Amino acid sequence: MPRCSRIWTGHGWLTIRTIQGMPTSPGSVERLPHDRSHLLCEDGQFDKPSRMLLDSIDRWTSAMLEDDLAEDNGFGENVVGKVFSRNRGVIAGRYAVERMIGKEFHSCSVSWHIGEGQMVGSGDQILSIEGPSEAVLKCERVLLNIVSRMSGIATETAEWLNASEGFPVACTRKTEWGLLDKWAVHVGGGLTHRLNREDAPLIKENDLAVLEFGSGNGISSVASAVKGVDFEKDSAFCIVEVCDVGQALEAATVWSECQKDRGGCEKIVLLLDNMGPSLSSMASAELVREGLRNWCILEGSGGVNRGNLRDWVSDSDVDLVSSSAVNMGVTPLDISMIIGGSR
Repeated sequence: MPRCSRIWTGHGWLTIRTIQGMPTSPGSVERLPHDRSHLLCEDGQFDKPSRMLLDSIDRWTSAMLEDDLAEDNGFGENVVGKVFSRNRGVIAGRYAVERMIGKEFHSCSVSWHIGEGQMVGSGDQILSIEGPSEAVLKCERVLLNIVSRMSGIATETAEWLNASEGFPVACTRKTEWGLLDKWAVHVGGGLTHRLNREDAPLIKENDLAVLEFGSGNGISSVASAVKGVDFEKDSAFCIVEVCDVGQALEAATVWSECQKDRGGCEKIVLLLDNMGPSLSSMASAELVREGLRNWCILEGSGGVNRGNLRDWVSDSDVDLVSSSAVNMGVTPLDISMIIGGSR
């Protein structure tokens, strides 16, 4: 069963997720492929956003500023805007704010009182921004939206991790702000899952239906889909959605045969869609009985929520759970900006 260990980095909590795998040496572990945070950081450093993340930040902030149509309605004097939290939560969004200010508001400077991934209490100051009044007023709403939403997601994710007692929790590809959502989930201690369509193949129910419709060789759609994987390119993270024990066994069987033929050892991710803890446990038991469990990472998905999370952790025998509720429809952190004269 996978577990998460959390280490304080000085910037925030760093969550290390591991799963007992097919070790090359006794006691070794491998990382869950659902953790794609290394693609959002430069050289694995938490405080250095990658080019992929920076490009996403640029696209989102540019669109938000365009939509806001803020007017330059200041009076030219320098002011300081102080951002405070009205609730307790985990702060996220620092790098998005700093990138936006650095590119669009050169006359402004930002100072942070709370680091990325750190906890803030009600009434605590998060940051201050200093610059010409027209610039501070122009960026105010977008800045608040970024920190509020991303911190809300990070806080919600942290609450999921607390409820699961460290059992791995991932978001899904359902996002509202793309990689900004993914980063906020990471800051809160969750797994990002795949970042985009090119990051990892996900063979879903509709893909299997198309294969079933076009198949004339007597091979099932699940077997055809697994055999069609580019193992050299995608074997490190490949996901197949299954909806019953039979499909899980079939996918794992074909995967193990293909891997043995090529001398590979990577696991297939079986996304157990809407199977629930009980049926997921049955699938795991059958995979063990057939000698296939070590070829699989089992992801419980569909209907996972905070209310039944403990059932998944204790009864399902999956390696992680995923849910769009981690980041979709999350309550933003309640924050506000108070503007006063420059220091």
